[in-house]
Amino acid sequence: MILYLDSSALDSEVCAWTFYDGTGRTTHTTGESDEPPYATGLAALVDGWRLLQISPITPPVNGHEHEVSVLRHEFVFERIVDL
Repeated sequence: MILYLDSSALDSEVCAWTFYDGTGRTTHTTGESDEPPYATGLAALVDGWRLLQISPITPPVNGHEHEVSVLRHEFVFERIVDL
């Protein structure tokens, strides 16, 4: 599961997400709902997901602070489940 948060803090709100089901139980990569699977990254940790990766925080280039670009605050989570 990949969650993009509003900021670099794990307790900030999820603004985008994707989910890859490695069990083969589903074939889709995102949820059936417009609601994120968790409200925050911290909520995913509480539910048993392990945090694998946090994107590095890079400052914006001077003069370009308000330009739209990629989602910067990407968090990659993993959960092991029994098949």
